[in-house]
Amino acid sequence: MDYRIVDAHAHLWLRQDAVVDGKTIKTMENGKSFFMDEVRQMLPPFMIDGQNSAEVFLSNMDYAQVSAAVITQEYIDGLQNDYLWQVQQQYPERFLCCGMVDARQPGYFIHGKALIEQGFRGIKIPAQRLLLPEGRVWLTSDEMMKLFHLMEEKDIFLSIDLADGTEQVAEMEEIIAECPSLRIAIGHFAMVTRPQWQEQIKLARHKNVMIESGGITWLFNDEFYPFRGAVLAIKESAELVGMDKLMWGSDYPRTIAAITYRMSYDFVTKSDLMTQEEKAAFLGENAQRFYGLGELVALPYIKNMSE
Repeated sequence: MDYRIVDAHAHLWLRQDAVVDGKTIKTMENGKSFFMDEVRQMLPPFMIDGQNSAEVFLSNMDYAQVSAAVITQEYIDGLQNDYLWQVQQQYPERFLCCGMVDARQPGYFIHGKALIEQGFRGIKIPAQRLLLPEGRVWLTSDEMMKLFHLMEEKDIFLSIDLADGTEQVAEMEEIIAECPSLRIAIGHFAMVTRPQWQEQIKLARHKNVMIESGGITWLFNDEFYPFRGAVLAIKESAELVGMDKLMWGSDYPRTIAAITYRMSYDFVTKSDLMTQEEKAAFLGENAQRFYGLGELVALPYIKNMSE
C-alpha cells in the first residue's frame, strides 16, 4: 500500500545547551552529548558535528518516504525557537514547527504570545519537566491557563508530554473542560510502558485530543525490533479511543542511534495485527487531518545497493 506518512514527533537543533533540574546538557563530538552527569549517544555517531539539522533529517525523510514532520521541542535540548522559525520558513511543505516557552520560570505567557504573533502554529510544553524540586508548576495555574485560552482563541495546537501514569491527568481533564476547542497532541504514547498509561490514552476520548507515538520504540527498547509489544499497545489504545485518535511519531533523532529511521515506523507496516486502513490512518491520515496539513508530497522508493 502506498502510504503518505507524517511524523508527529521529531526534534531539530544545531547545538544542545541546556540545564534541567540543575544538570547540564551540552553537545559533544561524534553524536555524543554530556547529559546530566554522564556521556550519552544522543545522535547516530556519523553525525560527527553534533548538528541535528533540517537538511540531514530531510535526507532521512526522503529515504524513508516520510512526507512531513511535526518538529516539537524539549527542555533537554534548550529552546530552539530561532532555528525552528528559520526551518519553518525554508521548508514549509515538509515541516510544521512548534515554538516553546520556558514554563519553569514565571512570565512565560508574554513569550508564548510573541511566538504566536510571530506565526508559530503550535506550542510545546514538556510537562514532565515541570515537577521541579523547588516546587511543581501546575498546568492549571493562572498563567498557564491564560496561555491555553489564547491558544484556543487563535487555533494554536498544544504539543505536550506528560509525566508517567496519572500524575497530570486530572490537570489535563480540567484544561480540556475549560478549553474544549484547544487542539491537544499528547506525546510519548502516554508513556506506554509505565503503570496506568491507559489513563493518559483515555484523554483522547475528548474530541480535540490526540495521542502521538513519539518515543514508542525507546519505551519498548528492551523488547527491540520488530516491537510487537508496541503494536499490541497501539491496538489496545485503539480499542479505548479509536484508531482515528492515534498518530505515529518517531522521536527522531534520539531513537535512531539504536535503529534506522525507517525501522521507527516499518514495524507497523510489516505487522499482521493491523489492517491496511488502520496503518494508513495511524501513519499519516490522522496527523494530516489533526494538524491541518495540505497535500503531502509523494516520495519514490529508492532501492538499497544490497537489494
